[in-house]
Amino acid sequence: MRIVAHIDMDAFYAAVEEQLNPAFRALPLVVGADPKEGTGRGVVMTASYAARRFGIRSALPISRAWRLAETARNHGAPATLFVRPNMALYRAVSERIMDIVKCYGDAFEEASIDEAYLEISSPGDFSTATETMNSLKAEIRNREGIGCSIGIGPNKLIAKIASGEQKPDGLTVIAPEVVQSFLDPLPIRKIPGIGPKSERFLHEQNLRTIGELRCVPASTLVDWFGKWGERLFEKCRGIDASPVTNEWTRKSLGEQETFERDTRTQSLVRERLDVMAERIVAKLRAKDFKRLHTVTLTVRFGDFQTSNRSRTIKDGIAIDENALARLRDEAAALLAPFFDERENPRDKAFRLIGLRVEKLF
Repeated sequence: MRIVAHIDMDAFYAAVEEQLNPAFRALPLVVGADPKEGTGRGVVMTASYAARRFGIRSALPISRAWRLAETARNHGAPATLFVRPNMALYRAVSERIMDIVKCYGDAFEEASIDEAYLEISSPGDFSTATETMNSLKAEIRNREGIGCSIGIGPNKLIAKIASGEQKPDGLTVIAPEVVQSFLDPLPIRKIPGIGPKSERFLHEQNLRTIGELRCVPASTLVDWFGKWGERLFEKCRGIDASPVTNEWTRKSLGEQETFERDTRTQSLVRERLDVMAERIVAKLRAKDFKRLHTVTLTVRFGDFQTSNRSRTIKDGIAIDENALARLRDEAAALLAPFFDERENPRDKAFRLIGLRVEKLF
């Protein structure tokens, strides 16, 4: 019998800040950009559960988060504390937690800085696996002072969905015989890979739950979503054969920046893009990558319209002494149409710029 666990740290960045500064625990806490009293740029990276009661969530514009916090304060709630991120600290804590987690399973996979999968099939039954994961939760709490939520299921898909069902500090167990009854009533957004656009499209088809989506033929899903429709057909049924393994290669690296003020100044945008290219090449060299094949540019205008443009280079860009110059040239070529009628006929100002490289080897 296959048994997989998904370990998801609860409000990780905020929890680390609270552990470092115990006084923070008494306050709603937001980690992200400087809100500048509602005029700041950037987004929320994470929010404590106290701050989430005000409607503050990850990826929310920081200016909106500040206004929600002020509204709550005006109604008698404690003032929200806004903290700039300390990624070096979060990575250090994450490394210690992952060292704990990997000792509890037959196989380990670090999915991100604050989540991991464990293959825990060797105990042979879900009852023993549950006891093991309760021990893991306790050890992380005792050693790092941070809580986590864990989902246990017959595969990675079910374990990941389950881990989000009883946050914070939850442990949800989904045995094989109850997979479909667990999935069917859930909203379609619970399926990993369904984002806002897919969700809107499916709602337009009068499909709101996983159970309703499960009634759609595979051929129709392929018509709607292409090859991914086949995978979606499987996900609705709780099917996932992907292994738990840490033998993976990073598929992309990127940088992005939100400007302090919307700008139309091409030299400024190009300057920031050049800096991003420099940072990306440094990361590629540090991780010993030899070649990249795709360059993607992201532009967000002041009205929040966002566009992505990519170019795949047939022979790629070798990570050698010429890599930075070549990446800057490719980025500049992708950027140019956003300063004329091809991609920006109304001469909109830039709010955010991003650069990503993909297909790394």
